[in-house]
Amino acid sequence: MSYLITEIQDRVAVVTINRPAQLNALNAAVLQELHEEVVRLDADSGVRAVVLTGSGEKAFVAGADIAEFASFSPEEGEALATRGQALVFDRIEQSNKPFIAAINGFALGGGLELAMACHIRLASSTAKMGLPEVGLGVIPGYGGTQRLPRLVGNGRALQMIATAKMIDALTAERWGLVNSVHEGSDLLPQAMALGQQIAMQSGNAITEALAAVRAGWDNPVAGFSEEKKRFGACFQTPEFVEGTTAFLEKRKPQYS
Repeated sequence: MSYLITEIQDRVAVVTINRPAQLNALNAAVLQELHEEVVRLDADSGVRAVVLTGSGEKAFVAGADIAEFASFSPEEGEALATRGQALVFDRIEQSNKPFIAAINGFALGGGLELAMACHIRLASSTAKMGLPEVGLGVIPGYGGTQRLPRLVGNGRALQMIATAKMIDALTAERWGLVNSVHEGSDLLPQAMALGQQIAMQSGNAITEALAAVRAGWDNPVAGFSEEKKRFGACFQTPEFVEGTTAFLEKRKPQYS
């Protein structure tokens, strides 16, 4: 049984996690399928951006499937986090194509961690976000303790984690957790439009920009060095020639 639906339009892939009865909760099968789809889309030259969303109107992803790990030992718990991070969350973050999370409802626990692994986040006006793990006697294990402080700062991140409380979409936008908020019916069209704007640009330059931004997250000095290296690498590409030529000729560039 497949838990994902993928559609491609105008070089933008829309990947929908399709477990609405379970509020699109992540289990081992969903994570494996997500991994395979991310790898496939990364290798697809016809795709320039990816929108990730959840099926139905209630949830983006309402968390992990707790029944799968409730009886795990510490070693099994660490292995679960290690596998999930490597298979999906780190793989999305390290993708050479921008991932846009269209948060169409609850994004809790692993669901919010999945959205934070994406490069850009849009939310519906009714979305709720949180990391409720401490209420279960555990902490976020799919990168939440690392990615949330990057986005909202240590104080707000610790507030969300330590209280296990949800925040609404407007608060998330004000804190910088999401880029913008839209009415439910407008969310996916807005995410698609953003993906199409990205798809019109130089694919190579987008890839280099993603790598340069990633390099500076943990080491700002290394980030500046990486930016210089990748800036220079762009000069040898056909897309650089087309982009600069089109600018000088006062026309729109045509990227393959």
